[in-house]
Amino acid sequence: MLEQLSKLPKVSTLTSVRKMMPLGRREMRNGLLFLSPWLFGFLAFTFLPMIATLIFSFLNLRITDGIFGTPKFVGFDNYVQLFKDPQAGISPGFWLSSETPSSLWITIKFALFALPIGIFAPLALALLMNNPNVKGQFYLRSLFYMPFIVPFVASVFLWGGMLNSETGWINRVLLALGTPRDSLPLWANDVDWVYPTYVIMGIWGIGNAMLIMLAGLQGVPTELYDAAKVDGANSWATFWNITFPMISPVIFYNLVLNIVGLFQYFLVPLVVNNGTGRPGGATLFYNLYLYRTFFTFQNMSYGSTLAWFLFLVILAVTIFLFATAKYWVYYAGEARS
Repeated sequence: MLEQLSKLPKVSTLTSVRKMMPLGRREMRNGLLFLSPWLFGFLAFTFLPMIATLIFSFLNLRITDGIFGTPKFVGFDNYVQLFKDPQAGISPGFWLSSETPSSLWITIKFALFALPIGIFAPLALALLMNNPNVKGQFYLRSLFYMPFIVPFVASVFLWGGMLNSETGWINRVLLALGTPRDSLPLWANDVDWVYPTYVIMGIWGIGNAMLIMLAGLQGVPTELYDAAKVDGANSWATFWNITFPMISPVIFYNLVLNIVGLFQYFLVPLVVNNGTGRPGGATLFYNLYLYRTFFTFQNMSYGSTLAWFLFLVILAVTIFLFATAKYWVYYAGEARS
């Protein structure tokens, strides 16, 4: 990893800028000018709010205190409360022993259920779309991608209507096929069905991940497949020894995005179950608990503490993924020791 970092272009220093030719300085100035709207947006709406929440985590601050209230410095009290909070579930002892499932354990449990589907479903679809025997691939790709451009909240409302246990057309079709009314799934209102319901809603929008996977598949040199065919390799051997290594960077990219998105899972339980945690507290995800702490209970300090802990968890998981990527992610042209 250190060798890869050493190959990155060096950041311009003040001395190197002074040694630039006039044309180089003008190009750099024009580049910074075009970047200035993004830089301003990043500083004003991302960096400064992050620093503010870090400061809030060491204070006792509530929205109800008003702008003229004097916040009290409490040191690490909010972090101590975080590790004692059974609802947050940071301490492993709370994960399974608590009567109410902790938000962190709920998030991890759902991630373990949804992550394999979020990776393998678009991969399988991309393999299908890359098959030369499939007719009308151009139109099928467009159809699979179209749900992704539908606003997410609108699609959640759409699926919420279709999966309604009383009036949804899916249950009506099951009823028409002879399923007893008592055996119809309650979908988002049933502890056993709520996670499959959320996954179904997510699968509907996998068109973007499918296109990324498809781009990776189409970048595999065809001569490798020709050589495998000459050697008598079957379909599974060809996929495992050629396709998977060549598209492993794309799979790794989608894996990172999926894990980060699952740790921040928020909008679906907020819209479908109104952010209440129903049924049985099974949908009170960590990010939803953070949102309720910050905006419903108006505890800005503890909400900021929850947010920073989530940031550290995501950062640690991401670093772990990048550290282990060298064992299974293959980059063409990369030297292997």
